[in-house]
Amino acid sequence: MKALIIVDVQNDFLPGGALEVREGDSIIPVINALQKKFDLIVATQDWHPANHRSFAANNKGRQVGEIIDLAGIEQVLWPVHCVENTEGAAFHKNLDREKWARIFQKGTNPVVDSYSGFFDNNRMGETGLGKYLKKKGVEKVFIAGLATDYCVKFTVMDALSLGFKTYLIEDATRGVNLSPTDTERSVTEMRKAGAKITHSGKIL
Repeated sequence: MKALIIVDVQNDFLPGGALEVREGDSIIPVINALQKKFDLIVATQDWHPANHRSFAANNKGRQVGEIIDLAGIEQVLWPVHCVENTEGAAFHKNLDREKWARIFQKGTNPVVDSYSGFFDNNRMGETGLGKYLKKKGVEKVFIAGLATDYCVKFTVMDALSLGFKTYLIEDATRGVNLSPTDTERSVTEMRKAGAKITHSGKIL
């Protein structure tokens, strides 16, 4: 069985949002079309408490883009984004949610960030997504959403580590690109780790 995982297509990651991904909204029609080809669809949602330590504003004297040690691992400091129960954390209004089976929230622990839809960044906590997919008999996962170089990449890597045959739908993702080549480098990393890089046209 196969599943589509839609990663973090939320207002704060879209143009005009607190941590906007350039052209992030351009993937919404692609994802909506893809959903017609899947019987099982799940989504992940960044869902931070306001006091999350990955926010630069919660680290005195620190700036967005700086790297600190957080819970024993390197952490990029971000603008305040996707705070629980805010409009920024909501899914974009044009994103079709009719067929979604479950939403898995992440980043809820204030002392460790969670890029992946499966585990937090130090792999001490999990969202339940992996167990859910395995209980449903899923063997293949197709991953789309935001952002290619962070939450999508980490979700792909964890899917591979859990034994899923994993496909990145490349044209249904966009990257943050703190450095101009981050997206390209991330796709290369995913491919080398064993992910299959595909295109929506091959599915539709």
